Amino acid sequence: MPVITCIDDLKRLYRRRVPRMFYDYAESGSWTEQTFRENSSDFAQIRLRQRIAVDMTGRSTATEMAGQRVTMPVALAPVGLTGMQNADGEIKAARAAEKFGVPFTLSTMSICSIEDVAAHVEKPFWFQIYTLNDDDFNRRIIDRAKAAGCSALVITVDLQILGQRHRDLKNGLSAPPKLTIPTMLNLATKWSWGLEMLGTRRRFFGNIVGHVEGVSDPASLSAWTAEKFDHALNWDKIRKLMDMWGGKVILKGVMEPEDAERAAALGADAIVVSNHGGRQLDGALSSIRMLPEIAAAVGGKTEIWMDGGIRSGQDVLKAVALGAKGVMIGRAFVYGLGAMGEAGVKKALQVIHKELDTSMALCGETAVTRLGRHNLMIPKGFLDGFA
Repeated sequence: MPVITCIDDLKRLYRRRVPRMFYDYAESGSWTEQTFRENSSDFAQIRLRQRIAVDMTGRSTATEMAGQRVTMPVALAPVGLTGMQNADGEIKAARAAEKFGVPFTLSTMSICSIEDVAAHVEKPFWFQIYTLNDDDFNRRIIDRAKAAGCSALVITVDLQILGQRHRDLKNGLSAPPKLTIPTMLNLATKWSWGLEMLGTRRRFFGNIVGHVEGVSDPASLSAWTAEKFDHALNWDKIRKLMDMWGGKVILKGVMEPEDAERAAALGADAIVVSNHGGRQLDGALSSIRMLPEIAAAVGGKTEIWMDGGIRSGQDVLKAVALGAKGVMIGRAFVYGLGAMGEAGVKKALQVIHKELDTSMALCGETAVTRLGRHNLMIPKGFLDGFA
């Protein structure tokens, strides 16, 4: 195994191993990709305050997210097509998260089904649902998540309409890949990926194909999803989904204080400050810029998390110090999964945890729960440079 010291090491292995269309699916944003880039680059503008002569023994990165004890304030975000990054990818990622002690969130658009994942883990995981206009499908998939023992529902609220991602269109993204000449030429260089995919029966969207009448192949699935995203979504419909579930709910995709206040008023157990990884509204501010204002507006009425751009334990530290109770990571664990399967996801979590623990200690803190603005140096205008 190569020496892995940072998430970028995993990313380089991932790029060499995974077909171009699936690498581009993860490593891209919408339109000009400005928001996608700034989700990461804005973290670099925030600096840390070093402290000395502080007893660093007995450190703990443990905390809680939505009432669940976690090894560090990190959860694996819902990522579609994860089972195309590595054969049975959702199962492998869920196992790694369970063993490490952080939550895993299964996407509606996963390759492995809810039932597949539940059969391969011992502890409950979270399930993510989109705001679709098909109440029958919503009800049935929520019932399936309940039957599988899922402990929280993550409702993605920022995907009423799909942002255009140029690379996905140019690559002809599909699961399984359509065998065009460019695709076949690229697949020929990814033989280890191909051999693993030949060894699994899970190559379609397991939560949808076979569970929706008339959806049996990639073409019919594309037509179904294009019709089912709910353009008429409103707060009453979000409440209806929450009522269908009846348990812990996390609303993901909030980028304005006013929306955060509405989400808290609905009774969400957590709100994720998120711009969908820069894959929806290009030109929106980064999640880390919006986090402090939203945290201040909600004022402890519910838990505030964030995602977007997190590639290190220092990024986790900065997010927590700016008001997040926890964070969700997507690309960082996908790099590990694509590079080395379950072992790669474990390695990604280990890298982030080590960076968080070491940086926290050098900032003079022994508990992640005591991180705050006092640990940071923030450039002038960073938090109030836009009107």
